[in-house]
Amino acid sequence: MTTDKFQLVGSLLRPKDLLDYKTQIEHRDDIQYPFYDAFPGYKETETKSISDVIQQQKDHNITVITDGEHGRSMWHLDFLWGFAGVERLIADNGYSFEDLDGGHFETRKDIDIRITAPLSGKNHHYLTIYKDTKAQAGDTDVKITVWGAAHAFTELTVFKNLVGEDQVYKTKADLRAGLINAYKEFLTEYKEAGGEIVQFDDCLWELFAEDNDKSFFAQGNAGLEDLADEFVAINNEVADFAHELGLKVWTHNCRGNYQSRHASSGTYKAIAEKFLRDQHYDRFYLEWDDERAGDISALEVLKDRPEVEVVLGLLSSKTSTLDDEKRVIDLLDKASTILPKERLFLSHQCGFASCDCGNELSIEQQWAKIEQGQKIAAGYWG
Repeated sequence: MTTDKFQLVGSLLRPKDLLDYKTQIEHRDDIQYPFYDAFPGYKETETKSISDVIQQQKDHNITVITDGEHGRSMWHLDFLWGFAGVERLIADNGYSFEDLDGGHFETRKDIDIRITAPLSGKNHHYLTIYKDTKAQAGDTDVKITVWGAAHAFTELTVFKNLVGEDQVYKTKADLRAGLINAYKEFLTEYKEAGGEIVQFDDCLWELFAEDNDKSFFAQGNAGLEDLADEFVAINNEVADFAHELGLKVWTHNCRGNYQSRHASSGTYKAIAEKFLRDQHYDRFYLEWDDERAGDISALEVLKDRPEVEVVLGLLSSKTSTLDDEKRVIDLLDKASTILPKERLFLSHQCGFASCDCGNELSIEQQWAKIEQGQKIAAGYWG
C-alpha cells in the first residue's frame, strides 16, 4: 500500500545486535562519536542495520525514507557530538521523564557536553550516512533529521550554562552566533551532498506554555517571553538559511519520547501564535496522540499560511497495540474543517526509537502500527 499521506517521523526500532553496541557506548565517556574505533565490528553492524531498515521502509512503500536514526544513540545529542569543538560526557543525572505509573523516571546519563573549541558543522558524520541512505533509496525521497537549533542553544546555555570567562564562548550572544554558524556549515555541505529535505526536531516548545504544570521553566518568569522570542528567532534564522540553499525545511515537535514515557504537558493552543504561526517551516509534524496537546483548533493560526503543511501525530508510537481508528478519523475530520484536507498528513506522534533503547513494543508490532497508519491514510484521502 502506497500513500504519501502517511508519514514516518524518523526513528525506527534497532535490532538486538546493534543495541548491544549502543549499550556499551552508553556507559563510556572516554570515547567520541561515531565510536567506531572503540568497538571492533560496530561499524559493520550499524551499516548493515541501516541498510536493512532502509529496505524495510522501501518494502512498506514509505514515501520519505530516513536511516531510521540507527546511526545515532539519541535523537539530538549525536548531532552535536558530530561537531568539531564538542566532547561528550556522562552526567550525574539523566533527563527527567514521567514514569508509566506517574512517578519519576530518569533517562540514560551520557547526556553531558563540553565545548572545547569554536563549533564547526563541517565534515559531519551524518552526511556520510545520508549519502549511503540516498544511494540505497534510489528515486524515493530521503530526509535527514537533526536537532533544532534553538533547542540546542537552550540546552547549552540555560540547562548546561556553557558560557563564561572560563568557557570557549564568553557570552550567550557569542555561543548563539557560533552555534548558528555551525548549523549553516552543516546545511551547506548537506545541500552540496544532494540533500533536499531537512527536518529539525524539537521538544521544548510546550515548556513555554502557561498551561504546562511540568515545565522546566518557571511560569510567570518575566524573562520567559523574551526567551521564547529568542528561541523562535534562532530557528527562523537557520530555517531561512536552509530555504536560501533551496532545501525543504520541516520540523517535528513532541513532549518527550523515551521508552514509552513522556516528559511534559502543555497545549499547542497556548503557544500557537509564536511556535506555529511565526516559525518559518514548510511542514509541521505535531503530537496529538493524547489529551496533553489540547484541542486541535490550535491549527487555526495556520489558516493564513497556505504554503504550510501539517502532519498530525494522531497515532501513538509509545504503545504496542493498534490505535483507535474512530478517534483518528474524528480528529482528521475536525482538522480538515480548519485547514484544507490536501495540506494535512497522518503520522505517529513521534518516532519509535528517539533514543536507541526504543519504545516498549516489538519490531513486528511497530510495522503493524505503521501498516495501520497507511491503511487509515489511504482510506481517508483515497
